[in-house]
Amino acid sequence: MSKIEKHSSHPQISARLKRANGHLTAVIDMIAEGRPCAEIAQQLHAVEKAVTNAKRALIHDHIDHCLEPGDSGEIVDTKSFKDITRYL
Repeated sequence: MSKIEKHSSHPQISARLKRANGHLTAVIDMIAEGRPCAEIAQQLHAVEKAVTNAKRALIHDHIDHCLEPGDSGEIVDTKSFKDITRYL
């Protein structure tokens, strides 16, 4: 079983994602209502940006708090670093 890690930024990231989820639900409703495609695309872009920003905040938090530099300043856990950066 893997260790559950919770950082101080996780509640804020979760709140961002909940807002994005609500926004996405609104976009789905816009489609059902037959709203203009340009309006839908604009709102989808906003949802995409919100999710991207939440992901970026999570990755930066992981780098700041989970990857500690060694004595020479290099990252000791290079596998973990590579694992997380593939999502950038």
